[in-house]
Formats: sequence, C-alpha cells, structure tokens
Amino acid sequence: MNFTGLIIGVATFLCIGLFHPLVIKAEYHLGVGCWWVFLVLGLVCIAGSLLVASTILSTILGVTAFSSLWSILELFKQKKRVEKGWFPANPKRKH
Repeated sequence: MNFTGLIIGVATFLCIGLFHPLVIKAEYHLGVGCWWVFLVLGLVCIAGSLLVASTILSTILGVTAFSSLWSILELFKQKKRVEKGWFPANPKRKH
C-alpha cells in the first residue's frame, strides 16, 4: 500500500486549517504590519522544499510555503472584513 497521497492530503488539510485562524489572530493582535512574517516563512519553506530529498516532506513544505504566501493576501482581506464589522476589532489597537 502507498500512503504518500494520503499523508500529503492530511498534511495539506491541516496546514490550510492552521493558517485560517492564524490569519484571523495575527490581524487581531498585530494588524497587517506582520505580513512580512508570512513572507519570510513562505520563502524559508520554499527553500526547504527545494533542498529536502524526501518527496513527502518537500511537498508538505511546498504546501506550507504557498499557504503562508496566500495568507498575506488573506491578512489584508481580513482587515477589510474587520472594517465591515464581520469580525471584531482589537479595542487595544488604534485604527
């Protein structure tokens, strides 16, 4: 039996599921100014994906990289969702 696809599928599901609330929390606590953290994480994971010999690990790093890069866009979209009142704004941060 070959579990490679199943392992990659579960890892992708968990990665995407992790980044969704991470974007919401990051925007709430730090604002959109933390976009560069997602960029750095994405670039590091891209480099790791290119350097790792394992197919499974390389794929998971690639999925993590592009989930992180996509999160930059979602961070700015989250800011707009907060402005529309769809999500709570952090009262401790000036807007």
